[in-house]
Amino acid sequence: MTAANEGGHRFDPTILREYDIRGIVGETLDVADVRMIGRAFGTLLKEAGGESVAIGYDGRLTSPELEAAAVEGLAACGLTVHRVGRGPSPQLYFATYHLPTDAGFMITGSHNPPEYNGIKMTLMGGAFFGDDIRRLGTLAESGDLATGEGRVAAAPVFDAYVERLLGDYRGERRLKVAWDPANGAAGEVVQRLVERLPGEHVVINGDIDGTFPSHHPDPTVEANLDQLKAVVAAEGCDLGIGFDGDGDRIGVIDGRGRVLWGDQLLVVLAREVLAEEPGATVIADVKASQVFQDEITRLGGEPLLWKTGHSHLKSKLAETGSPLAGEMSAHIFIKHRYYGYDDAVYAAVRLLSILAGGGESLAEIRDSLPAYVNTPEIRFDCAEDRKFTVIEEVRDRLASAPDARVNDIDGVRVDTEDGWWLLRASNTQAVLVARCESTTDEGLERLKDALAGQLRQSGIEPPAF
Repeated sequence: MTAANEGGHRFDPTILREYDIRGIVGETLDVADVRMIGRAFGTLLKEAGGESVAIGYDGRLTSPELEAAAVEGLAACGLTVHRVGRGPSPQLYFATYHLPTDAGFMITGSHNPPEYNGIKMTLMGGAFFGDDIRRLGTLAESGDLATGEGRVAAAPVFDAYVERLLGDYRGERRLKVAWDPANGAAGEVVQRLVERLPGEHVVINGDIDGTFPSHHPDPTVEANLDQLKAVVAAEGCDLGIGFDGDGDRIGVIDGRGRVLWGDQLLVVLAREVLAEEPGATVIADVKASQVFQDEITRLGGEPLLWKTGHSHLKSKLAETGSPLAGEMSAHIFIKHRYYGYDDAVYAAVRLLSILAGGGESLAEIRDSLPAYVNTPEIRFDCAEDRKFTVIEEVRDRLASAPDARVNDIDGVRVDTEDGWWLLRASNTQAVLVARCESTTDEGLERLKDALAGQLRQSGIEPPAF
C-alpha cells in the first residue's frame, strides 16, 4: 500500500456524527465530501487488512451521484468495490456476508427529510462509529491516504436477500397484513416478499420515491403511522408493519390500531428466541420499559440494559453473544438464525412467523403484557458544553441517596419503589432526554417531581412532563 498526500479537505463539523455521517446535500455535504470519505474509509480498511467493500444506496434523489463519488474514492485506495445497487441498508449488510466482503458502505439519509443524505459503514464485520468516524476527518485533513489500482464490479444481491428473508418464515395460519415502506428503500424488497409469503397482503407507499410524498419515513413518530392504521381498519388486517427510509427501523400496529413500541416488539420476538435458547441474554437500551425486564425474566431469559444507540447495541450483542437486542427507536438486532445486524424486514418476517405459528393475535399478545403508566420520551434543549456535566451532577448527588438504585451505563436511570426515571444526554444533539414509568398515576407524579427536582438543582428549568 502506498500513500498519497491530499491533505486540506475539511468536512463541515456537523456531518461527522456519533453513529453515522449525515448532512444536507448542497449545504453541509457534497460529492467531494463523499469521495473523500471513501478515500479515508478505504485507508482505514486497508490498515485493518481488508481488501474489499460492498456499497449500496437508498432511494433518495441524490443517492446515485453520491454512490458514484464514493466508489471513486474507495477504488482509489486499491480496493475491490462491489456495487450492490439500490435497496435498504440491511440488504447492503447482507451483501457483506453473502459476497462476502471486508466492509460495507451505505449511502443513506435514513429517516431524515428528503434534503438529507449520509453514510452508514461497517468494518471487518463490526460497527463503525464514534472515534472511527472522527478518524475520517483527521485522515482527510492530513492527506495520509492509501492509493492503489482498485477494481469495481456490479454485484446485485436483491434476489439472494429476498430468498434469505423467506428462509426463516414458519407457521401455517394465514394472516392479513398491511405494509407501509413509506416510499423508502425497502419498497421493492417488500413487494417481492409479499408475492411469496402466505396470507393476504396490502402494500401502500411501496414505490421508492426520494421525495417521500406520502409521509415522513420515520415509524417511531406515531403520526407517520396514520395511513397504515387506516388501512388496517378498512381492510380488517391482523396487523400493520411500517419501515423507515432505509429499512432498518420497524413500526408495528396491532389489529386494533395500537402501536407496539420497540421494547414491546422485542418481548414478542423473544418468545421464539428464548424457547430455542433458554437462559440467553436479551439486550435493550436504557429507555426500555420495565415490561422488557419483567417479560424477559418471565420467559427464562436474562434482560440487560445497555447504552442507547444502534451501534452500541450492535457491539454489545457481538460482545455478549446475545441472540437478540433492540431499542426504543425500533432498531431490532437478531443473531438467532441470522446475522445480528438491524434488519426491519427480517424482524417483520420473524414477527409474522410467531403469529402464524401460534393461536394468539398480536392484539391479544399486547393485552397480555403488564400495564404501566409512563411519559413519552421527552427531549429538551441543553447546551452542548453543559449536557454531560448535568448528568454527572445528578449522578453524584444520587450516589448518597438511600432509596434509589442508579444505573449509570448511559446517563442515570433511577429505580425506586414507585418505578423508574431516566435522564441522559443525547450523543447527536444539544438536548437532554428524560422518561418516567410507574405502576400507578400517583407514583408517576412522584417520579416526575424527583426528576424535576434534580434538574432544578443543576440550574435547569424542567420541561412540562
